[in-house]
Amino acid sequence: MKTPMKLLTLSVLAGASLATFTLQAAAEGPRGERPAFETLDADGNGALTQAEVQQGIEAQAAIRFAAADTDGDGTLSRTELLAQGEARREGRLDRMIARLDTDGDGAISPAELANRGQGRNGKDRMGRMFERADADGDGALSAQEWDDVRFRRGRR
Repeated sequence: MKTPMKLLTLSVLAGASLATFTLQAAAEGPRGERPAFETLDADGNGALTQAEVQQGIEAQAAIRFAAADTDGDGTLSRTELLAQGEARREGRLDRMIARLDTDGDGAISPAELANRGQGRNGKDRMGRMFERADADGDGALSAQEWDDVRFRRGRR
């Protein structure tokens, strides 16, 4: 009974890892560093097959599972899962503070929070969203453009 449960848990973790892995665009993601291309390219031919990516994901899932299984019994208890979730939450919080804390005081001020959407081109997040919604480029949103934004947002 324990072996099928381990396989089920590992499969769930691998599936969750696949979703995360395929959506990561940067080297550092929500589950840590993304494996290097060379690491996944098991046969060294310069191309990744689905099987190679799947093997890499399963290896990562097994490593994360083993790290979370602090008592080494081959299962994840509620306590172990809570501890793992708390560690991830703390990591996200640390990254958020590092990203938003422009004056380096270790805290986020209202001004720093207000600037969180600034892009590289100097336009804030709202400005970029408004420009995308303003289909005819007249600087204002018509009722149709507003409805189009609501429709597109609901589909995401």
